[in-house]
Amino acid sequence: MQVRKTINTWDDWTDYFKMWRDDVGVEIPEAESFFMTPLYDDKPSNEVEFGDFAGQHKWERIGQVPNQTMRDALLQLVFVQGDTEFASTEQQRRLLDNVPHDYDRYAAVRIMLEEMRHGMQMANVLVSHFGSSGKLEARKLLERRASGAFPEEKNPRLLGAFNEAVDNWIDFYTYTCFVDRDGKYQLKMLSPCGFAPLARSAGPMLKEEAFHLGSGNDGLGRIIKAGKVPTALLQKWFNKWISVATDLFGKDESSTAEWAYVWGLKSRFDEDEQRKAGNMDFNRKELNHHNRDLYHAEVTDIVNRLNTFVPEGQPKLYVPDIKFHRAIGRYANQPYSVKGELLSEEEYKKHLEEVLPNEKDLATVADIFKDPSWIEEKKIPNDPWAYQKATHAGTKNSA
Repeated sequence: MQVRKTINTWDDWTDYFKMWRDDVGVEIPEAESFFMTPLYDDKPSNEVEFGDFAGQHKWERIGQVPNQTMRDALLQLVFVQGDTEFASTEQQRRLLDNVPHDYDRYAAVRIMLEEMRHGMQMANVLVSHFGSSGKLEARKLLERRASGAFPEEKNPRLLGAFNEAVDNWIDFYTYTCFVDRDGKYQLKMLSPCGFAPLARSAGPMLKEEAFHLGSGNDGLGRIIKAGKVPTALLQKWFNKWISVATDLFGKDESSTAEWAYVWGLKSRFDEDEQRKAGNMDFNRKELNHHNRDLYHAEVTDIVNRLNTFVPEGQPKLYVPDIKFHRAIGRYANQPYSVKGELLSEEEYKKHLEEVLPNEKDLATVADIFKDPSWIEEKKIPNDPWAYQKATHAGTKNSA
């Protein structure tokens, strides 16, 4: 969809949002009763919490941000975050055509609606605070497409993971466990942002994001406990999604991350703990590497816990080596195996066919999916949408 009319007001943008939903084929009846609205919480801190402006009052308006370079960096942070939210809905929308159980539909619908709301949240920040530039970028959020879902499109989403194909429910649960977990990291790093409207956006988004990655973790456990998908086969999806999620942290040595920290826009994931420990003398160029290592350790713990469900006789699951299948950072485009061994280019090409889902694997799981008992059934909550009332408590609908 190409949006040709200029966006002048928030109502203009929401009109195009409806056009985007029609264009990508998101047909969710539950959307009619879903609170699809921007939400801002009240942050306890009114001061910039880190970086060179620490202690100063947070900036409520974009004109208060000290210089244009900082404003441009801030706009880019908001735009990239919004781009990921709409992409995930585009990637997952076809899953509703073939649902194993009612709970799986509920989980997918809830996640897609919340991801759409998160994209709307970032668009609202752009339209409300960044003038004509923000309105232009908010429009662009609706024009890009996840190329894995729309291979004919020539305007893909910005980050690699959000152009990958989500072909089936194993994709969905590994994606939500590992890629949405990166979303938690990104939002947590933005939550103390010195630009108050973005900081106030992060709280409601993090509350909703917790369900996404929790659903992924729970869904993988349900798959393993059902015992119908061999863990050696499931491992291939772990290799796919953990490696692309690892890339989402960016370059290992990044001046962009360094300046975002210096300016008080984006912190370390464990900023509170680091500050309490007095760890303020660190290499700011290595921020992405620091956060990626935290993510990798967390994912390793999750996989270890999932292994407690693996039955006797099945191989244990593992986290692929951090060097495997990387497109960004110091290991980008280097032929490392899932175990971290350096291979020849020819060996690596063959290795990828063996350790990532291939056409034969897709056919195998399609056959497994014919019996819905491939994943444990789970009950839907008695009032599955009551949580939205709690989400809206303590929030407000404007920046």
